[in-house]
Amino acid sequence: MTRTVAALVGALFCVLGIGTHEARAECQIADAKLEEAILNKPQLRGVKNRQAVRDLRSLRDAAFTLQSYGRHDDCERMLANIRELIAGPVMSSLGDSDEESAEKQNAARQPQVHRGAERGTRDQKGAKPLVRIDELAPALRADEIIGAEVRSSDDKIVGEVRNIVFGTKDGRDYAIVASGGFFTTGKSSIVVPIQSLQVSQERASFFLPISKEAVGSVPVMPDEDYKWLSDRGWRSKNDAMFARR
Repeated sequence: MTRTVAALVGALFCVLGIGTHEARAECQIADAKLEEAILNKPQLRGVKNRQAVRDLRSLRDAAFTLQSYGRHDDCERMLANIRELIAGPVMSSLGDSDEESAEKQNAARQPQVHRGAERGTRDQKGAKPLVRIDELAPALRADEIIGAEVRSSDDKIVGEVRNIVFGTKDGRDYAIVASGGFFTTGKSSIVVPIQSLQVSQERASFFLPISKEAVGSVPVMPDEDYKWLSDRGWRSKNDAMFARR
């Protein structure tokens, strides 16, 4: 992903004021259609391409930063990089020239969600049981959960893990799940106790113990400075929303 890294460095230069172009129109980040591509392109759903998806989302976040500084022209150039990477051969390679092997890999990478359908494949015959976080062996790594999709108990995508919190005095660890529009951390994020999550056996998707409808009733993260960590009353009420039925 050297082109991705180069683009991200370019974005940082722009934020620091090295870019000299004047902004002419507000950057429309939604036009990159990144999340739609991730949902609908089999090449972006494979475990081997998980880092590529994270890189794309990092570039999308850089575009937000450029937009916040009023660097709309630079933001548009960042979006052009994102579109190029989505469409480019680096993102679509199956990694094997053997036709039969390629077909098997392609089938394994088929997305769980297709345009117009939100449900995954948990209700299909032969679906492997989910695993509790504390039952995983080997244990879960941070890079396996940050950036991973989060689904509801009825197998619908509700967001993406954007941060994790470890080591609270009362032993409660949390996943910060961005659940709004672009899946970016902010006002639409919810705070999920990590111990309430289950994970698919291939560690590709994490599951809440509540339905997508119930997720709408979960209070959003009250502040982005994490002051809520000191509010045990708020955390107790929040954590109760994810208690297993």
